[in-house]
Amino acid sequence: MDETFLRDLFQSLPDIAIRRMFGGQGIYSDGRIVAVVLRGTLYLKGDAAGEAAYEAAAMERWTYQRPGKAAVKMPYWRFPDDGYDDPDVAAAFIRVADAAARRAALSEKPKPTRTGRTRKRMTTKSTAAKSPRPSSAG
Repeated sequence: MDETFLRDLFQSLPDIAIRRMFGGQGIYSDGRIVAVVLRGTLYLKGDAAGEAAYEAAAMERWTYQRPGKAAVKMPYWRFPDDGYDDPDVAAAFIRVADAAARRAALSEKPKPTRTGRTRKRMTTKSTAAKSPRPSSAG
C-alpha cells in the first residue's frame, strides 16, 4: 500500500513508522507494531480484549495454513472496508489496535542482556610475535 495513504490513515497515532516486512509492510506507533499489510490487505493488531469489537464488525481474522498442518490464527484482523471511507470508523478500530499493541508491549518478557562477559581475544602466532606480553617482574 502507498506509504502516504497509510500515514494519513494512521494519523491519529503518534510517531508512525512504516517498515518492510514479510514481503509487505509493518505499521508501527511509538515502536509498537499496530498493523501489517500483506498481499495488499491491511490487518490490525488485536488480542483477547479487542477481539469482540473486531468480530462485532465482522472483521476477518488472518489465518494461514501450511500443507499437512493445522490452521494458525494470527493476532490480526482485516481492516473494515468502511474504515477507508470514514475517518471516524478508521480511528475507532485503530485505537483498538493501538491498545492491543500497548498491552502486548507490557506483557513482553525483557530481553536477556549480557552479564559482564567479554569476548576472548584471539591471537595468532603472527599477532603474538608482534605484541609482546608485559613482564610480570616487579
